[in-house]
Amino acid sequence: MAKVSDSIPETLQPEVDAAINWFNAQSSDEFAVTGIVDAECSLAPSDKKELRLVLCGGDICQQKKFNVVRSGDSFAVSLADELAISNGTQAELDPPPGARQWWLDDAIKKHKFVVLVFYRGFW
Repeated sequence: MAKVSDSIPETLQPEVDAAINWFNAQSSDEFAVTGIVDAECSLAPSDKKELRLVLCGGDICQQKKFNVVRSGDSFAVSLADELAISNGTQAELDPPPGARQWWLDDAIKKHKFVVLVFYRGFW
């Protein structure tokens, strides 16, 4: 079972920052990193990191897998093969605590009531 953490290890923060900045430059929405999947797998010293990040923005949260390669003082970032994470892991992940706290507050301000539907742990 995948282990999702809402805190990014300090040693991975530069790579995570590079990945989210790159992803936001490619996207029409603004996303934030709200978690990391199996962070201990990415902690080994290496110039190339594979990061599985939980990204939330707008009304969605999603898991994306990034290849991050250190190149001098900068990073080269790309999405890893999407087929590698299509093995069912996506649906099994719960959003990290706090990933959506702001969403309910914003929705209540916009509407008279909000219906929350939970279905077998899917989010």
